[in-house]
Amino acid sequence: MIAPPAGVRVWLAAGPTDMRRGFDGLARLVQEVLGRDPFSGHVFAFRGRRGHLVKLLFWDGQGLVLYAKRLERGKFVWPQARGGAISLTPAQLSMLLEGIDWRMPAWTARPEVAG
Repeated sequence: MIAPPAGVRVWLAAGPTDMRRGFDGLARLVQEVLGRDPFSGHVFAFRGRRGHLVKLLFWDGQGLVLYAKRLERGKFVWPQARGGAISLTPAQLSMLLEGIDWRMPAWTARPEVAG
């Protein structure tokens, strides 16, 4: 995954999205449903109904970029809300795209002693 630049907001579209949509259909969803500007440079993430497919839409200054990822096993962790959007940090987006539960990440090996 190409990391978003510093200061970029990441917006998850709550609820399932029709994954047949492309550039124009997703940009229209960003405007009409999320009430945001698809040409702002922010990243907008959409998940399919079955949960194993995610699409990211963002403006890179020259054109819209559409990134898609399908998990072979498991599902992407997504908010339960029916509508609206939730803001994530770029680090949370990285976890989400790796199939990690970004809501409650846990240390795998917590230090016991300092020094």
